[in-house]
Amino acid sequence: MSEFLVITGLSGAGRSQAADTFEDLGWFVIDNLPPALIGKVAELVQSPGSTTERVALVVGTGLYFDELTGALEQLRSTTRRVRTLFLEASDEVLVRRYENTRRRHPMAEAEGLLEGIQRERAVLDMVKAEADVVVDTSELNVHQLRDRLLELFARDAGPGMQTSVVSFGYKHGLPLDVDLVLDCRFLPNPYWVDELRPLTGLDEPVRDYVLDQPDAKEFLSRVDELLELLLPAYVREGKSYLTLAVGCTGGNHRSVVIAEELGALLERRGFSPTVSHRDIRR
Repeated sequence: MSEFLVITGLSGAGRSQAADTFEDLGWFVIDNLPPALIGKVAELVQSPGSTTERVALVVGTGLYFDELTGALEQLRSTTRRVRTLFLEASDEVLVRRYENTRRRHPMAEAEGLLEGIQRERAVLDMVKAEADVVVDTSELNVHQLRDRLLELFARDAGPGMQTSVVSFGYKHGLPLDVDLVLDCRFLPNPYWVDELRPLTGLDEPVRDYVLDQPDAKEFLSRVDELLELLLPAYVREGKSYLTLAVGCTGGNHRSVVIAEELGALLERRGFSPTVSHRDIRR
């Protein structure tokens, strides 16, 4: 039985770049596939004698919205494992990308570019809501998008829920492509300790300072109890990916320490999480 990944999302959000990444990972990639042909591809891939195991289908959306939802439902009903990766970006970023490339947006007809982007966003809300993974590419260049996809998929060796933890700074904005957000700004800030300010949460003095706080230990204990409840439930519901985000003011100290600790908690519960720090030293 073959595994299918459907890559979709807003026009200009990075579908073609994602296709290149999955091709490098050894997936059989079909770019710009009309949704009406998804079923035909699935039949060919799963026919006797086929040796294709992992197929990534990059689907243009826009005017094909109705065909896409129906094709996804049909694909899920006939194959062992189907996942959807949805790529998005902010209106401002998409406008800038289209202006730089001077390409025509597929849903911008008599109306302007921004209106076309917003119309596409509205019709794709349902697809995004049902996607297994949502990646916001607003602040990602081509190389950073590749790294993000490798983080999510390169270790993916089969069924099961992939987990990741990311630290961030609230002053740099909330990450959009996460499932659970934890705020650790209630802990004393090492930034106000002169000898700790130039360090990060990866340095032992900062780690010791944060974890020596009684509230930090209680917080981690309560989060561990929450994970004990949530993780098996997510697995039972067939969730493929779970990303936890931990935020502090700048993303250098407290959130980094707590993110590393959460990664250790997930490991003790049988998962193999990736831990990244979005705003460290920013």
